[in-house]
Amino acid sequence: MPRPRYIGSEIYRRSSYGPKHPLAVPRVSVCTDLIRALGWLDDARYHEAPLAEPVQLTRFHHPDYIAALQRAEANQSVTSEERARFRIGADGNPVYREVFRRPATSAGGVMLAARLTADGGIVHCPGGGTHHGRPDRASGFCYLNDSVLGILTWLDHGLDNIVYLDIDAHHGDGVQDAFHDDPRVLTISIHEENRWPFTGAAADRAGGAAWNFPVPAGFNDSEMRHLMVHAILPLIRARQPQAIMLQAGADALEEDPLAKLSLSNNIHRGIAAALRDLAPRLLVTGGGGYNPYTTGRCWAGIWAALNDLPIPDRLPPPAEAVLRDLTYPRSAGRNPPDHWFTTLADPPRTGPIRDSIRTLAAAARKDLPA
Repeated sequence: MPRPRYIGSEIYRRSSYGPKHPLAVPRVSVCTDLIRALGWLDDARYHEAPLAEPVQLTRFHHPDYIAALQRAEANQSVTSEERARFRIGADGNPVYREVFRRPATSAGGVMLAARLTADGGIVHCPGGGTHHGRPDRASGFCYLNDSVLGILTWLDHGLDNIVYLDIDAHHGDGVQDAFHDDPRVLTISIHEENRWPFTGAAADRAGGAAWNFPVPAGFNDSEMRHLMVHAILPLIRARQPQAIMLQAGADALEEDPLAKLSLSNNIHRGIAAALRDLAPRLLVTGGGGYNPYTTGRCWAGIWAALNDLPIPDRLPPPAEAVLRDLTYPRSAGRNPPDHWFTTLADPPRTGPIRDSIRTLAAAARKDLPA
């Protein structure tokens, strides 16, 4: 098995959805810079994400939509007809400088990751994870669905048993819907209940091709471990997949401004480590995450988990400098706690396991073979 590989791109460093948008913050570049500052990434294992060609994107997306994204970038505007039809420049999906190139780079990176793991291996691609993208429109800050395109790449290489696990605070609706009728792909989503896109009810099994675990606000480390031990990992083991894609959105962390879950980043590292031995192929993407300190630290920690690297008690000066150089305009960022600068691992956020979590896990166990 080759050592884990990392896919990044400089396009994320200064790309912004706009100063007032939640994605005004850097994320992938923070993760990459932290990993490099810690001496955890050699050039031989780093791959630059390629810009996906339109013909690759139309494997899932409508050609008219791809053309509209390209025009939006070239003109830095859209017509009223394009806005209405494709939702570019609407619903939190702004026209910005790299409105085609940035998502096309994310898609290119995830598809490259799938190709690199076609014969086995592990890849971390934090620029991916845009799980809300629809075939013919933007949705939920996602213009393309790189998760779907990566899974399709695996399918094109002959794989026929894939698990997609999504731990983003928001339901992975675009991926579930893309494979609703495809028995080769099982989608599993753990997300905050009653939060946008308001899909992913526990009863929504997508014809047996999905498991959804909507969890309440305040969802803590103990509750996530209960779900993993008693539901998620048994479901994956029973499936015996050839490949696993983990969408490791960081907006389920307690400090994230767009959700009300209370996980620590220890959970993300633990899940990544637990999945390594469950399939010969593992592809880890990013996803949501709107606090640059916590998101960058979380995704860098996942790279450590994939490589069995110890987490330092205190970050060395070069890594600390990466975090101290950040700015974060939200109120939480005006007086950041010192551990956002000096540590990679959060304090554990344990707590009681509520009955609703036990009920979700028990329902999944009933579906397992005796």
